[in-house]
Amino acid sequence: MADLRKTILTTERQIENIMEVEDRYQVATYKKFPFAIERGEDVWVYTSEGERYLDLYGGHAVVSTGHSHPRVVRAISEQAGQLIFYSNLVYNGARARAAKKLVEVAPDRFTRAFFVNSGTEANENAMKIARKLTGRKNIISFEGGFHGRTPGSLSATGLPKYREGVSPLLGHHVYAPFDDIEALADLLDEETAAVILEPIQSMGGVRMGSPDFYVALREMCDRAGAMLIYDEVQTGMGRTGEYFFAGRFDVLPDMVTLAKGIASGVPIGAALVGEEIAIEIKTGDLGTTFGGGPLASAALEATIDVIRDEQLLENVRANSERMFAELTDIPSVEEVRGLGYLIGIKFKSGNARPYQQALLESKIITGLSDDASVLRLLPPLTLRWPEIEVFLDELSRV
Repeated sequence: MADLRKTILTTERQIENIMEVEDRYQVATYKKFPFAIERGEDVWVYTSEGERYLDLYGGHAVVSTGHSHPRVVRAISEQAGQLIFYSNLVYNGARARAAKKLVEVAPDRFTRAFFVNSGTEANENAMKIARKLTGRKNIISFEGGFHGRTPGSLSATGLPKYREGVSPLLGHHVYAPFDDIEALADLLDEETAAVILEPIQSMGGVRMGSPDFYVALREMCDRAGAMLIYDEVQTGMGRTGEYFFAGRFDVLPDMVTLAKGIASGVPIGAALVGEEIAIEIKTGDLGTTFGGGPLASAALEATIDVIRDEQLLENVRANSERMFAELTDIPSVEEVRGLGYLIGIKFKSGNARPYQQALLESKIITGLSDDASVLRLLPPLTLRWPEIEVFLDELSRV
């Protein structure tokens, strides 16, 4: 009995030490959950104390193929044994395969990929391309949209709290109400370089526009000669039940930006363009040191292979449709938003935080949003019905 007590105390001290060390040496950025994750397997994560949590947050929409999928792990390991990194000054087989595979699953319009390191970098470069090729300055984005925390992306972000205290922001950025065609028509003109939007606003409370909104966006951009950019950092790579939101409602943007889950957790971002844009980009116009590194490229290729071979798009479509129906029947739920495995649960109480906390106490990880009433689910695409039932049972009990 004494030995068991000693083991428990030692383990508790190890956990406290991990938290103390991070708090001591890391710049404070996020309010963290009160545990340390040691390992993950598929939709489950395990703490240093050996507790198991159902992960419906996916590392913020990143862990697309589940935690430490064997095929992704193997691809990373094999690539690390061959070549961890060399810059874009040389050709590399892993990068070549990744670019080809990414373009092959994209809508036909997109024939070229520019690899970067993150979503905000992808968005910065997309807006840079639009300004350079149109010769215009103005960028329109939307209230409630989130595009990143670097200066250009932050200037396009339509959530005021992220811009507070950061000045000066870049000029020539205008915010339009989301899903408001008339308001957009008043802003979009011959001085507009691009319109950028999250097709589904995730941080903004998982808000999706009407089909007419996306169609009108395309038509108005065409009339004004402006580019349309879909920020698919969260909606891309299968989260909505298709590889991309682009193409839905027969609307194709000029550029798509990607990151988050495209390499199952290895940092990489991308901007996809068509030939009409690619031909105008000259050597030296764009650049990145780490973008498209061999390790990240190998992970991206393996991620697409897993999504295809394990039919994860079909899994997302079938199970999300069923889950939406079940969630709608829960008395405390006012509305279920989103598409596929990007889900927003709006509660009648107007406060989602108590639900998140109660679920966390039941060993289920979920996320919040800028809308205090909305709980967000961003699970791995591998989430199956037995695990969904665990969540639904707990939410109903809460």
